[in-house]
Amino acid sequence: MSGNSFGRIFKVTTWGESHGEAMGVVVDGCPSGLELSEADIQYELDRRKPGVSEITTERKETDEVKLLSGVFEGKTLGTPISMLVWNKDVDSSPYEPLKHIARPGQADLSYQLKYGIRDYRGGGRASGRETVARVAAGAIAKKILAGRAIQILGHVVEVGGIRARKVSVEEITSNAESNAVRCADLDAAGRMEALIKEVKEEGDSVGGIVEVCALGVPAGLGEPVFDKLDAELAKALMSIGAVKGVEIGAGFEAARLKGSEMNDEFYIEEGRIRTRTNNAGGLLGGISTGEPIICGIAVKPTSSISKPQRSVDMKKMKDVEIRIKGRHDPCICPRIVPVAEAMVALVLVDYLFRA
Repeated sequence: MSGNSFGRIFKVTTWGESHGEAMGVVVDGCPSGLELSEADIQYELDRRKPGVSEITTERKETDEVKLLSGVFEGKTLGTPISMLVWNKDVDSSPYEPLKHIARPGQADLSYQLKYGIRDYRGGGRASGRETVARVAAGAIAKKILAGRAIQILGHVVEVGGIRARKVSVEEITSNAESNAVRCADLDAAGRMEALIKEVKEEGDSVGGIVEVCALGVPAGLGEPVFDKLDAELAKALMSIGAVKGVEIGAGFEAARLKGSEMNDEFYIEEGRIRTRTNNAGGLLGGISTGEPIICGIAVKPTSSISKPQRSVDMKKMKDVEIRIKGRHDPCICPRIVPVAEAMVALVLVDYLFRA
């Protein structure tokens, strides 16, 4: 299977299946001398791990990371960094009756058609569990960015049609991690959480929108035409399994604006060229302007739901009705925030090293 690596200079390769022995990642291209510990990685993994609230899956994984290589006496060596996270709370029994069933919304059918074999336990390689490796790699990228005063902030802006009001950077910083939904608008967060609990009781799921902001990104990152920075950000975010759409800045709203409304006018502030608005999301011609980079992602409802669904048995080639059992998130949005942050961080570090 190809397609398991990401990045050109700061290169990340993830490995492992949802119900296999472990998940892992190899990061190649990290410079030497960076202070790095397992605690740095663990902080980000704890933000992503399951079983931390009523609105996440009941799967209980400690997600304790082990640094296997590339670090000596607390500093990176400039050699490949390998990290491992054991899968400890695995229960594959609910998947046995579904081993030949194409679950609606899942990658079962496409993997089977492409490879002729797949790990049906928990979705195998196509599971959201794969993102634990991305978050581990992203923790290193975030530390590199922090050393350059670049900050990555993610928050949930919509769940099931409940939309948060526009919030400030200060509100994201202080509020987003204070509630289970990771929404900086605390009033909306309460309504979102109530909705997620409601659909969970119904055996259903709900989607939403997550926004990631990159602050302090210098101007000039990105390449013209095919290697635009926003093109790479879109690819990185779309590579997350639950993401079905990506916006930069105003995004799809741009289609409803006039040029006079969309264009970001320029002005001078303390000898620096700034924009009065940021509909472009910090990118013009695929190159960063120095304004905050704003990315939005559309997150689909969790595919695994307990309501009855019609499908097919791929071995017997007949129609079936199924009810999916097991432990699943009724809404992926809260736990996808650190994953989206990680992917944005990986792209920015790779482009910084290309410059």
